[in-house]
Amino acid sequence: MAVPEGAEQPGVPQGSRGSLRVYLGAAPGVGKTYAMLCEAHRRAERGADVVVALAEDHGRPHTRALLDGLEQVPRRTVEHRGARFTELDLAAVLARRPRIALVDELAHTNVPGSRHPKRWQDVEELLAAGIDVVSTVNIQHLESLGDVVEAITGVRQRETVPDEVVRRADQIELVDMDPQALRRRLAHGNVYAPDKVDAALSHYFRPGNLTALRELALLWTADRVDEYLLRYRAEHGIAAAWQARERIVVGLSGGPEGATLIRRAARIAAKGSGSELLAVHVVRSDGLAAASGKDLGAQRRLVEDLGGSYHSVLGNDVPAAMLDFARGVDATQIVLGSSRRKAWQYALGPGVGATVARESGDIDVHIVTHEHAAAGRPRLPGRLPISLGTSRAVGGWLLGLAGPPLLTLVLRAGSGDPGLITPLLLFLALTVGAALVGGVFPAIAAALAGSLLLNYYFAPPTHTFTISDPQNLLALAIFVAVGIAVASVVDLAARRAQQAARSRAESEILSHLAGSVLRGEDAGRSIPALLERVRETFAMESVALLELAEPGEGRRWRTAAAVGAHPAASPEDADVEVPAGDRLVLALGGRVLPAADRRVLVAFAAQTAALLERRRLAEQAEEARRLAEANRIRTALLAAVSHDLRTPLAGIKAAVTSLRSDEVEWSAEDEAELLAGIETGADRLNHLIGNLLDMSRLRTGSVSPLLRDIALDEVVPAALAEVPAASVRLDLPEGLPLVRADTGLLERAVANVVENAVKYSPPGAPVVVRADPLPLPAGPRVEVRVIDRGPGVPAEARDRVFEPFQRYGDAPTAGTGVGLGLAVARGFTEAMGGTLTAEDTPGGGLSMVFTLPAGGAGPDGAAVPEAGPDPAAANDPDRRKAVPER
Repeated sequence: MAVPEGAEQPGVPQGSRGSLRVYLGAAPGVGKTYAMLCEAHRRAERGADVVVALAEDHGRPHTRALLDGLEQVPRRTVEHRGARFTELDLAAVLARRPRIALVDELAHTNVPGSRHPKRWQDVEELLAAGIDVVSTVNIQHLESLGDVVEAITGVRQRETVPDEVVRRADQIELVDMDPQALRRRLAHGNVYAPDKVDAALSHYFRPGNLTALRELALLWTADRVDEYLLRYRAEHGIAAAWQARERIVVGLSGGPEGATLIRRAARIAAKGSGSELLAVHVVRSDGLAAASGKDLGAQRRLVEDLGGSYHSVLGNDVPAAMLDFARGVDATQIVLGSSRRKAWQYALGPGVGATVARESGDIDVHIVTHEHAAAGRPRLPGRLPISLGTSRAVGGWLLGLAGPPLLTLVLRAGSGDPGLITPLLLFLALTVGAALVGGVFPAIAAALAGSLLLNYYFAPPTHTFTISDPQNLLALAIFVAVGIAVASVVDLAARRAQQAARSRAESEILSHLAGSVLRGEDAGRSIPALLERVRETFAMESVALLELAEPGEGRRWRTAAAVGAHPAASPEDADVEVPAGDRLVLALGGRVLPAADRRVLVAFAAQTAALLERRRLAEQAEEARRLAEANRIRTALLAAVSHDLRTPLAGIKAAVTSLRSDEVEWSAEDEAELLAGIETGADRLNHLIGNLLDMSRLRTGSVSPLLRDIALDEVVPAALAEVPAASVRLDLPEGLPLVRADTGLLERAVANVVENAVKYSPPGAPVVVRADPLPLPAGPRVEVRVIDRGPGVPAEARDRVFEPFQRYGDAPTAGTGVGLGLAVARGFTEAMGGTLTAEDTPGGGLSMVFTLPAGGAGPDGAAVPEAGPDPAAANDPDRRKAVPER
């Protein structure tokens, strides 16, 4: 566990792994580094051997002041691309061997050439050496939350740490702050430099973003606390529920009242923030499930739509299984429906609801009434009868073996001689009762025992097995025959009823399978769902659909789909295997099924094979659709270029014909003009064909950019060579970082965008091309804006201008091109890892915004800062938090 809050002794114990304590920040600037340094001072005051291996003060005076009085291990200086950066000196910390080391920014990406690519890997080596580590990380840097954080903030975090690294920490402490308080800290200059405050407040540090990040941090930490709590309760054998968090379990029988119970439980869960809704269905372990799979499937979807989770557990004792599940998940409330049993059926037992309420202990039980209460239990689709349970079998044998002696004692205790007829009838009734309770064999035992007792105690001469009267012998023989016959008839009737019910259930299950085929369910989602249905229906641990490899690959099996724990990798590893086709096998693990169950299993196997075939046909259809789309684009291409390609060709042809004519004597000025026209037409034709070829490369995915660090002041002027100098104004500031891009692709993309802007700009209003650096949490980037004062584009139409063969207003005119320039520009930009978006120009017009990664990107895509006026700030990932959203 974590280092105790007591006196600590210096020195690292040999052979033991160090402990990790993580301060988890809800957002940048909440004070996680400050909290880490405060803890270091507390431990140092208690005599602990504490060193600061690496701490980032980000220029914050309060944080920097806490570094005074703490021993700091000097950082290691690393040169990269002509710049000098400082990193954690792992070798120096290991040589120093402190008891506790402070390592800030767990998700940091090390400069190439370091011992490990990531700082958390440095921390792992310190822990393996037995050194306790105190570290920090922000919630947005957890790998599993990358998509969520990007959806909230519009920024993809490239510096991440695996969740498991943080989960393995011995202690996790959340450092949180109210969003408004954090924004005040930011406004007061306690987080970023004054020139970055406005951008940060208006983008990344908006109240909505901070509130969402705060909720993410609280929920993630709450899950971690749940893990600690469950582990503690398991280690100490605590079965009672601890109501630290509301968890509502709703019991489902598969009956029609399930939807009512789920909605009621969801309303209860909604009353408490952070409550969980769990639905559980108890499946008996004696074969097919006794509930409608269709109804349970609908109820399962309802639970998931309401934000809950569905669970299926095995158990013959429904109340015990439900309570075991509830205690296992630390539930605080159970929701059950009123019993559907008739009043007379309560004589057979109190029912599930009453039993759960009686034995629930400190778990609250809600009994919800519904319209089906006391209406009787209908026969559910797919329900199969169960065999006589253990209790009935025991009762039958007790009645068959103990009943005759007890009846004999009762008859012998009475006054007078009862004769033979009365005891004979009573023993016959006892035999029939044994047959009804326990089946044929207890009834046979009762008949044989009864005949012996009747002979010994009631047939003269008594107390001997000799029968003097032939009529008594005949009566005893008839008694045994009637008892056995009645028992056989009762048992046969029960078996026939069971077979009929089973056949009905099988037919309904097969009807459901056939219906799923007719409904055309999505095969990609249906195959796992169908395998899960097989697993739950037959109470198995795992189900796998195995496919034999192609003939040339040897006899190898591959898993096409699987559900459950430890699915079989080959038919030999399975407890049950059923052929599902020529090269398919359905493999089940868990137990051996009776022969009667295999008939339905064969139908499941056939359905699974059909779904797999349908999925593959759907994939082929999708491929055909893509080919049809390509043909459609080719058709549109031919229609679009029929005029635009012929126009420059016609101009070139006319100019050449004129020059070759002998009837006209051209002056030098006329010849120069005709030659200039030929050159202009050829250039225009080359530009059109280049765009068409570029779009073809993008469509086929054959664009492979050669990324390297390039300077914008070399690429952008070259891209403007084809436009009049007076129509463009260039604004490239000094000290602009290099960008990571392909020179040719970037030049073509900028040229297309600028030419498009010049085309729509009014006379006398030059297009402005401006570049600015953008420090982001995901790595430094450079923004290039192409600003025009044209008519602009409505917000709802901005995405369409980037589609192929689209022109603003869809009004083609001579010289406007084929509508591929912006589509090619966006495709090239995204191929280089950047973005191209359209925004309004303040005061009117349209701004095309390129966002490109700054130079120095590492092999894993994380940005490595380039040299600049402040290398320490450039190497500081926490100072790159002000994020403009798109």
